[in-house]
Amino acid sequence: MNGTLNKVLLIGHLGDEIKMHYFEGGNCIGRFPLATNEVYINKTTGEKITSTEWHNIVVRNKAAEICEKFLSKGDKIYIEGRIKSRQWQAEDGSTKYTTEIQVTEFTFLTTKKDSEATKQNLKTDVSESPKNTNFDNSNSGTHNDDLPF
Repeated sequence: MNGTLNKVLLIGHLGDEIKMHYFEGGNCIGRFPLATNEVYINKTTGEKITSTEWHNIVVRNKAAEICEKFLSKGDKIYIEGRIKSRQWQAEDGSTKYTTEIQVTEFTFLTTKKDSEATKQNLKTDVSESPKNTNFDNSNSGTHNDDLPF
């Protein structure tokens, strides 16, 4: 380890359907917005306030295909990943920036599309950890497990 850590843990709801992008060679990327909420009480008014943060989520290859198959807008998911910032040139010549969460592991918490059997706890690891399912360009699989928290 190089003395630093880039790890993100999120539980939230999909803000839209997954947008898939396919590339030559069979690779693909799925992108979707994830909403996380913080609820607190305004000490002055006693009013309950909900603050929503939006995250740009990126999942790759077989994991992206599994997410597209089972997840819909509004579904709840647990995500582990890392923050990645990137920039590009827009058509008008301006420089655009975005910050994304690149998923390394996810667990479906509620879904509309899956069966009762997988709804109980479909956990998928997209990292190269030997104790979990590996999601490189060719492998796929899921396993049931307790929630990691």
